[in-house]
Amino acid sequence: MTVKAKNANEQLALDFFEALSTGDLEKLRPFLDENSVWEPMVKDIPGAGAYKGNAIIDEFLGPVRGMFAPGDPKVHPQTIFSDGDYVAVESYSDGKLQDGRSYYNRYSWVFRMNNGKIGSLHEYMDSHYVARLFGL
Repeated sequence: MTVKAKNANEQLALDFFEALSTGDLEKLRPFLDENSVWEPMVKDIPGAGAYKGNAIIDEFLGPVRGMFAPGDPKVHPQTIFSDGDYVAVESYSDGKLQDGRSYYNRYSWVFRMNNGKIGSLHEYMDSHYVARLFGL
């Protein structure tokens, strides 16, 4: 399914997922500023907690993406809708882990955009699947 943006904030979210799916984390820095906060809404799995500014890439995404084969996982937006500065996206991600095992998970994302940047991002996923996959 191809999702199309209806406004600039939705396009920002879709562009963000396109950059994230490349695996080149430096491509994400233009979407963020020092006040941006990314919070996976999970407990007791890799990446749990809230990350702000450069820590989003340096302390969170770098280590988490390092568990996957280069360039994985890919994010596939399925649904997008928005209200003002808020954008919600349903997606799935798939790819390979470093050890060759397959990864497939469903996600929901809630963005709050701020002047053309991501102000905050809440990431929801099947954390039980992740815990089982990594033997936690």
